[in-house]
Amino acid sequence: MYKFPSKQISVTDFGMPLGMKLNPDNRWVKKAALIPWEEIELRYAVLFKNRKGNVAKPLCLALGALLIQKQYQYSDEEVAIQIMETPCLQYFCGMPAYEEKLPFDSSLMVYFKKRLTSEILGDINEMIISKAENKTKEKSAFDNDDTDSPTFGDADKEKSNKGDLIVDATYALQNIRYPQDISLLNEAHENLEKMVDVLHNPTEGVKPRTYRRRTRRDYL
Repeated sequence: MYKFPSKQISVTDFGMPLGMKLNPDNRWVKKAALIPWEEIELRYAVLFKNRKGNVAKPLCLALGALLIQKQYQYSDEEVAIQIMETPCLQYFCGMPAYEEKLPFDSSLMVYFKKRLTSEILGDINEMIISKAENKTKEKSAFDNDDTDSPTFGDADKEKSNKGDLIVDATYALQNIRYPQDISLLNEAHENLEKMVDVLHNPTEGVKPRTYRRRTRRDYL
């Protein structure tokens, strides 16, 4: 059975210990604003056909835990522990206030993954991208309507924000060389040459030939 919890609260309403508050510039606080939680929750609730029995964990908690796990490659047990220890992650998962206890048993991650399959997560990705694009269009329209702003010459007109906008909450840039990258083979060969140089004992005979010059010439 599934019951709709309260909506995602604002960062200022999140309950924190006395004298502490969440940083609105925290990346998980910003990511929470990018996700259309209510729209996703409507689709999530359809997965629960039975109107009786135990109440399922909220969509914010289930989806939030999966996104955190995908971001950091945590184990099921570690995800629950990290959420318990980190206020910003608790806010991202839709919890109303900081709590010093496990948000769920780690065994529930299995059910989260069964309900939120790769196909559903792909649809959620599209919804996140669509929401981000709409925000960008709204901001662009607002900027275009601002006719009272002063002009300071052609150089200022050409200035614009440039860069890559990552709107996928599960996406993180990594510099990874692919298996067909020949530099991996060359690096492995150079490492083996160093091992031969270090491990060879001149008293035991002639050092094996490694053809390092020919290999280096062919690689270059």
